Amino acid sequence: MQTIPSPFTFRGGIHPAYNKELSSGSPIRELPLPVRLTVPLSQHLGAPAKPLVKVGDAVKAGQLIAEQNGFISAPVHSPASGKIAAIEEALTAAGRPCGAIVIETDGAQEWQLLPAFPAWQSADKKDLVALIGAAGIVGMGGAGFPTRVKLAPPADKPIDTVILNGAECEPYLTSDHRMMLEHAAEIRTGAEIIRYILGAKALRIAIEDNKPDAIAAMEKAFQGIDGDVAVTVLHTSYPQGSEKQQIYSVTGREVPRGGLPMDVGCVVENVSTAFAICDAVINGRPLVRRVISVTGDAVEQPANLLVPCGTLYGDLVAACGGIKGKAAKVISGGPMMGFTVGSLAVPTSKTSSGLLLLSAKKVSCFTSQACISCGRCLDACPMRLTPAEISQCVEADDIEGAEQVSLMDCIECGSCAFVCPAHRPLVHHMRRGKAVVMARRAAAKKANP
Repeated sequence: MQTIPSPFTFRGGIHPAYNKELSSGSPIRELPLPVRLTVPLSQHLGAPAKPLVKVGDAVKAGQLIAEQNGFISAPVHSPASGKIAAIEEALTAAGRPCGAIVIETDGAQEWQLLPAFPAWQSADKKDLVALIGAAGIVGMGGAGFPTRVKLAPPADKPIDTVILNGAECEPYLTSDHRMMLEHAAEIRTGAEIIRYILGAKALRIAIEDNKPDAIAAMEKAFQGIDGDVAVTVLHTSYPQGSEKQQIYSVTGREVPRGGLPMDVGCVVENVSTAFAICDAVINGRPLVRRVISVTGDAVEQPANLLVPCGTLYGDLVAACGGIKGKAAKVISGGPMMGFTVGSLAVPTSKTSSGLLLLSAKKVSCFTSQACISCGRCLDACPMRLTPAEISQCVEADDIEGAEQVSLMDCIECGSCAFVCPAHRPLVHHMRRGKAVVMARRAAAKKANP
């Protein structure tokens, strides 16, 4: 095992103020079990899970309460023992309604675990993938892609490199940072399981150089591991945690337009996902809880909390001493890729990495203006797109034109909007355009199955 500097740097990107010092020194603290949990049926990319319980049913922690509903979907388990109080709609962090199962907890936390494979080195790889799928594990870096799909690439797409993503480039957020400091051994086990399943020769642990303590923790944890293994120290640059940019920074390989990491022999998994894989394979525990950074200058005591999925944001804020003064803006996630929320009655999910509360002095108000053709968004875009042109197409409802200039390749990182002197709502245009495209594709597929 060695430590190497990143040999490459992706084009574009930005350097926002990171403000991680607010919570980076706060050890992970387990949140007391809330009296009521609102567990979303859509905690992943793809189709929402299908409920298997009804109102009045008693459930155990870890019990399957909603089944996978399609190839790109994931099951949902109860985070706590208790009783099903309701099955109703709830708002997601993105502002969309989705089905949710409301659980009144009983405090007993009686568990129903999955069959585990503590001797995973001798287990059948297909059985391990099946267990990871049954545990409802999805990418915990934000996208929520079902992990079992990533771990079963087509035979003609062999994987030679696994990249463990510990960059956590989003400003303010420190949950992955704390996981690396406090759960390095479990992350190593999860990474080894991923590598074993994929048969990959190389394993790279990618961490930005602004986290020297996390680098040291990973170096220590991975000592003595066999094969081509290295901690790769990345330059601190946003969005270094995006998988396509990270693949280039670590390996020099470029994922083709419209392609996937497997097209260049790579699989990228978040460090928290690796921990969840270890927990499922070794302990039989499905993914029902995660660490969330509650931070910002408008929260009394910024912290990293281990919380059951379905915990309302209001419970997180209360556990951190409440709001300091007045919060002018509340963001689910980080300031670059997160969503502004208008209520603290939003439930957490498997992909919730942070809750950010900002005072008025941290929030600027502006009026969007017409594009001045300065070209700054072109320089900042890590995907080498033309954000201004795409934005103008969407604004004119020319969605076909936006598609032709690579709308669907946008990763919504927000770098373009960050540097725009005209304060154009570029990311909002991208999201709207992509939503229209996906809706049209879904309608066409339904009309011509």
